[in-house]
Amino acid sequence: MQFLNTKKLLRDIEPAGEIPSGGEIVKKTLLLAWPAVLESFLVSITGFVDSMMVSTLGAEAIAAVGLTTQPKFICLCLFLSLSVAISSIVARRRGEGDKIGAIRVLRTSILFIIIATAVIAGAALLLDDFILHLAGSAPETHEMAVEYFDVLVIGIIFQTVMLGINAAQRGAGNTKLAMRTNVTSNIVNVIFNYLLIGGNFGFPALGVRGAAIATVLGTVVGCGMSILSLFDTKSFVYFRGAKGWIADKRSIRSMLDVGSSAFVEQLFLRIGFFLFAATVANLGTIEYAAHMIGMNFMAISFSFADGLSVAAVALVGRSLGEGRQDMARLYSCACQRLGIVCAAIVSVVFISFGRPLYSLFTEDPVILDYGIMILSILSVTLFMQIEQVVMMGSLRGAGDTKYTAFVSLICVTIVRPLASWVLGYPLGLGLMGVWLGTFCDQLLRFILSYIRFRSGNWLKIKL
Repeated sequence: MQFLNTKKLLRDIEPAGEIPSGGEIVKKTLLLAWPAVLESFLVSITGFVDSMMVSTLGAEAIAAVGLTTQPKFICLCLFLSLSVAISSIVARRRGEGDKIGAIRVLRTSILFIIIATAVIAGAALLLDDFILHLAGSAPETHEMAVEYFDVLVIGIIFQTVMLGINAAQRGAGNTKLAMRTNVTSNIVNVIFNYLLIGGNFGFPALGVRGAAIATVLGTVVGCGMSILSLFDTKSFVYFRGAKGWIADKRSIRSMLDVGSSAFVEQLFLRIGFFLFAATVANLGTIEYAAHMIGMNFMAISFSFADGLSVAAVALVGRSLGEGRQDMARLYSCACQRLGIVCAAIVSVVFISFGRPLYSLFTEDPVILDYGIMILSILSVTLFMQIEQVVMMGSLRGAGDTKYTAFVSLICVTIVRPLASWVLGYPLGLGLMGVWLGTFCDQLLRFILSYIRFRSGNWLKIKL
């Protein structure tokens, strides 16, 4: 059985040119995907180590830092949605050979990012106390959560600028740059975690505030590397390669169309995750700590999906820019096949080493028992998670962000928090119910993304 049967996959699409062999398509996909996969995996591993370092301060510290996750991403949702638009449009311009158009898209985006970050960061600092109470903070975690959140918000400008630049580089096919910046950023984060959380080599012991400062210092370094990449004359988005700072009308319309839909999607995602996190927080500090450790493992499985999704956005966008709907579908299918392989490997690891993996964080027997349950559910869920993320990446690369926003509304904003609450509280399943709610969300997202992908309508969108 072939890993990628091109004839079968194109049975309803007329080839627009020569079709490479399945092996050649997979090879090209891997060349673009491996830096993005490695980047996302190493970032998740760094987050894993970051959580382990914070765990030395106790379950309250784990819970406090975890409480800030969704508020932080709500602050970032506008910029995450803009990065989707930047990647897809730069990839399309790369396929069209329009280098000047791609550069102006990035310049316009950076101007917007700087202004929007100042407004959002200011609002977050003013409302920090209210936001974290809403997130479900308890008396024993609230002060630490506010302390951690405020430091992150003060340094968020470095993260938003880095997001925008790296999105353009990924869209242009330069996934190695994004890998280098994020990996370096997270290495710096871990080093300063060691120095500042417990106080080593003469540095002050700042606890959770030290962890937040370490995160900001990491993004400062990563942002600097991203900015320097724009002055490489070999780069497709070489910053001095065009005159003018404002993109053409066609690109602005495309940015508004894709970006607004992606923003609505991000908003739905973050509201859903926020409600979901608050549902778990109300179970208790021990349960929330066990849950947050589980989310670190889920982030590892997501990292493979995220990296392959980045490759799908670039390859699909470029292929459609070249007028090759056939190649857009084949590259997307190659990413999906690779996703299944990754899911199988990670699932075996989670099933085989559940308790030892959780014991890296704690020896609390209650948390360890929760951990085995969580990883058992996750080992099945991650197959659907990885596949739907890759398919959604293909849809975003084509500019089909209205549909992805609709799926996020249904699955993440409504189904996940509602199913988790019903299973966790009225049905009395507690933390198991919460993770079964996550399973329901991922299953429905997989079904809806598969239906859209099979329809082929996403291949006809113009940007």
